[in-house]
Amino acid sequence: QNGLNNLVNLLDNIMVGSLGTEQMSGVAIVNQLIFVFTLCIFGGTAGAGIFTAQFYGNKNDEGIKHSLKFKFYICFILSVIAYTVFALFGDDLVNAFLHEGGESGNIELAFKFAMQYMPIAILAQIPNALTQIYASTLRETEQTFIPMMASLASVFINLTLNYLLIFGKLGLPALGVQGAAIATLVARITECLIVIIWSHTHTEQKPFFKNIFKTFKIPKQILSELIKKGSVLLLNEALWSGVQTAILSCYSMRGLASVAAMNINNTFNNLFSIVFFSMGNAIAIIVGNLLGAGKLAEARDADNKIIALSFVCCIFFGSLMAILTPLLVSFYNTGADVKSLAISLMLISALTMPIHSLLHNFYFTLRSGGKTFITFLFDSGFATCISLPVAFILANFTLIPTEMLYLSIMGIEALKLIVGFILVKKGVWINNIVQKHENSLA
Repeated sequence: QNGLNNLVNLLDNIMVGSLGTEQMSGVAIVNQLIFVFTLCIFGGTAGAGIFTAQFYGNKNDEGIKHSLKFKFYICFILSVIAYTVFALFGDDLVNAFLHEGGESGNIELAFKFAMQYMPIAILAQIPNALTQIYASTLRETEQTFIPMMASLASVFINLTLNYLLIFGKLGLPALGVQGAAIATLVARITECLIVIIWSHTHTEQKPFFKNIFKTFKIPKQILSELIKKGSVLLLNEALWSGVQTAILSCYSMRGLASVAAMNINNTFNNLFSIVFFSMGNAIAIIVGNLLGAGKLAEARDADNKIIALSFVCCIFFGSLMAILTPLLVSFYNTGADVKSLAISLMLISALTMPIHSLLHNFYFTLRSGGKTFITFLFDSGFATCISLPVAFILANFTLIPTEMLYLSIMGIEALKLIVGFILVKKGVWINNIVQKHENSLA
């Protein structure tokens, strides 16, 4: 499913990229801003997801129902905040990424395309948030097939409508970036309907969906724990995604070519990184289930094997990405300077992929046992206090090229390896956080 989700982004990216540098850059800026909202949704649902996975291992359907209700609450609140921010400050946020520099791109045109794309792209986040609520709960309770099929349908619809609406085929108007946004909106709605309909028509398999809307009341004891754990993860994802957006703004100081090249790099890097993204989710579910069932030794063993498998796979996928980089970049209709820069950035991403595999899986290991404050320090705390200041100083007070700036930021992440290894090895994460709630939630 991770691969399919990234394939949707890749299809959008390549087709929009075939229109030109300004179109691709405008869409990339909007998607980076939406990325902050998406990760906030992820963080908000992930906090409740820790409990869902452990409640499932503990065979407590009532507990799962309460964590599911909490996901609805948090997604509604985040959606209201996000739409307010985009409505009031959308123009200013886009302009923060547009700077003169380099040979490629017209920043006025990039702004124009961004504002054409933004209203529709933001609307697509409503079904996307609902999908996250249902799909994450299904995955956390060992139903991964239906979310994957929903994503597959989304990919097919997105690909078809992208071709028809971006380029104006079969008598339809050529809508360019607006066509890409409409295609994404329809694809997200379809994906959302599939997971919702399946969930509410298969309550014999997943009884916690039955009468879920009968009451939104959550017992105070579990609500307190959900807020405590969930707020830290939400803050972590919000802060981390905000920092990554700010770092991208630092790259944009080198001109529109850097924005376009970073967009190409991030798109393919996300696609080739699906192994460790997926393994992180596997740790959250499998290890979380085992911890909730009280099988602590088995949880440690499973965690070690998943981390090792992820690392080995990323050596292979990183090498494959490095080999294919020139071919992949050739798909884009953009300037030679953008293509050259994108190749350099992708080679750096390929080189550092195994390191980020370990860091990603260390994070999910700590999170599976409810150690959310430690993960906050490990993830967004480091990014805020170390990565962002370094990026800001290098971008504003030196003349180093984008490649060296990117290599510096990616290399700094390696400093976390020792801390992460020690914490995982010591087993501070081996913790059953739902056992004490069993009686109150039954």
